Amino acid sequence: MRLLLTTLLALVIATAVGLGLTYATATRGTDLGTLKIGAWTARPKNGTSDVDPYSRATIARSGELPIGTGDGIAFSATADDKNKPLDGRCDIVVSGVTPAARFWTLTLFDRKGHLVANSLQRYGFTSQEIMRASDGTFEIHIASRSRAGNWLPTGGIERYALMLRLYDTPVGVATRTQRDAPMPSIATTGCP
Repeated sequence: MRLLLTTLLALVIATAVGLGLTYATATRGTDLGTLKIGAWTARPKNGTSDVDPYSRATIARSGELPIGTGDGIAFSATADDKNKPLDGRCDIVVSGVTPAARFWTLTLFDRKGHLVANSLQRYGFTSQEIMRASDGTFEIHIASRSRAGNWLPTGGIERYALMLRLYDTPVGVATRTQRDAPMPSIATTGCP
């Protein structure tokens, strides 16, 4: 009888641990095959048949449609270059250049993956509409209050994420460093 109870207890504990870890992995994702450059993170295999089962479960749970490898790659950021979370009440500057790509978009999302509501109905920029300096660099100001130039309103939300999608780009699975893919910097310039 004691052996039966011990076996049942072991099975219950193993089931609870297994289901808990599966839930955590499916909701938070894994770092398997993750590409991290500065504050930007991408999962280049998400749009391929080589995607790991944990990422596949995360994609199925979120309903996200990842970019196929032949089409491009999506980078996301939830913190600045100093690892401070992106706060909609602060002034954030995204500046520099992007890796070589035929077209790119930078979009502002809340932490649930929805566009951030604002009175201007501006949710992002594309490579074709952004104002640049003469050397090709750009600055995008992300703040709750109006700014001159390239400005994305945050609506004052507490936390948000940035998504940089590069289309028709050589950046992918073989990319490893900032030199391979020069990513824009993200800096918090002030908080109220």
